[in-house]
Amino acid sequence: MNVSIIKIGGNVIDFPEKLDEFLELFAQFPGKKILVHGGGVMASKFGESMGVMPQMIDGRRITDKDTLEIVTMVYAGLINKQIVAKLQGLDQNALGMTGADANLIQSRKRPVKSIDYGYVGDIENVNIDFLQNLLDEDIVPVVCAITHDKKGQLLNTNADSIASEIATSLSKKMTVNLYFCFNKAGVLIDEKNDSSIIPLINEDIYAELKKENVIHSGMIPKLDNAFAALNKGVNHVWIGKAENLLFAAKGKVSGTNIETHKYDLY
Repeated sequence: MNVSIIKIGGNVIDFPEKLDEFLELFAQFPGKKILVHGGGVMASKFGESMGVMPQMIDGRRITDKDTLEIVTMVYAGLINKQIVAKLQGLDQNALGMTGADANLIQSRKRPVKSIDYGYVGDIENVNIDFLQNLLDEDIVPVVCAITHDKKGQLLNTNADSIASEIATSLSKKMTVNLYFCFNKAGVLIDEKNDSSIIPLINEDIYAELKKENVIHSGMIPKLDNAFAALNKGVNHVWIGKAENLLFAAKGKVSGTNIETHKYDLY
């Protein structure tokens, strides 16, 4: 079986028109598929309206008790169910869930080292049998960025990490392609210029661009997860603009392809 894990993020979720356009493309995407989503910008807006200001370090959210309640409401409630309803309207038999549902994703609370991230979960296990059963029934799983520790505690977990771990776990049984879709054309030399896209990137180039501070903030966890997935058996990893998803599925040049081969950027 072939399956595609598609993670949607960036400001695509925050604008109804862009989300609708993406979901129409997603509905046309061929084969078995799983959609993973975050919603950090919307969660931040809701938090600010309730007097809870977002705290971010290197693109990762600090999650105290109040923030955990907010992200659970926004990710698992508003965003997840809006996406599921829209997909049902597009004849996609979608099922929305958190990592707690059917013990889908079990995590452990991140230990405190130099930074205390609060109620943030690092993934330990993915229930791939449950996912495979859903895929066999032509159900489209829609997974949000909330997991659990199987001791009654919900945890906020990076959506890129969830997509990567689901892809890695399923790759033990099937051929998996992983797509990170957001509002940029791909990995860029100049984040303000979509024409500065890097079509291919390997770990050496990634390390060099991080050192030069060309790649920073939220792109760091995205690329960390992309390389982790590729190195653990995922067939192909792509990062690019949500509107180019179908081009990526057809193998056309668009976005950034993640590679393990060695070559120079310049």
